[in-house]
Amino acid sequence: MLEVTGLSVAYGGIQAVRSITFHVNEGELVALVGANGAGKTSTLKALARMLDTAGGDVHFLGRDITAIAPHRLIREGIALVPEGRGVFPRLAVAENLAMGAFVRRDKAAIAADLDHVYSLFPRLKERAGQLAGTLSGGEQQMLAIGRALMSRPKLLLLDEPSMGLAPIMVQKIFSVIRTVAEAGMTILLVEQNAKLALEASQRAYVMESGEITLSGNAADLLGDPKVRQAYLGE
Repeated sequence: MLEVTGLSVAYGGIQAVRSITFHVNEGELVALVGANGAGKTSTLKALARMLDTAGGDVHFLGRDITAIAPHRLIREGIALVPEGRGVFPRLAVAENLAMGAFVRRDKAAIAADLDHVYSLFPRLKERAGQLAGTLSGGEQQMLAIGRALMSRPKLLLLDEPSMGLAPIMVQKIFSVIRTVAEAGMTILLVEQNAKLALEASQRAYVMESGEITLSGNAADLLGDPKVRQAYLGE
């Protein structure tokens, strides 16, 4: 579904991502793991067209989207849940979710998807009329994921969904991520918590200093001594 070839990203004179190549097959949950500053978020922002690329190509469903306008990506079927959540704080929960479906006109299907999001995150239904800015960090993360799902994406990009959350909320968020993946959603997950990411994924890529240094089945990487020493503290 997603084919990335020789992708590079630079900030001024600093190269954050160095000619990386990877792919995501339809129906897969693939993780990009690595330490803070490895280039994971820069990669995701480049895919979402929030950053310009300094080289390389990105193909989605066979189409070159390397230079596509960012606002058109949602119509192409790519939705990003950004690092830091990015909810609309002065809009209610229900209004935030409605914004996720702004490119759609199929009202019956939108209503069905809203019910589905509420089934995944019952707390959002309880707080449907509450301003998003008054939610806890975990609730805002739920809302950001729910808003992305309301666009009915073909590819879901998740950027550090566990960041800043209490352990019990992290487990809840990852339980929903697994549920969504098991239902057939294609997901590219960027996550600093390597153990959680590898346990949830089928395949993974390890990034260091802007480069992909390891790749393979997530279970194999979880057992790799180098990965365990570098990222799992073992």
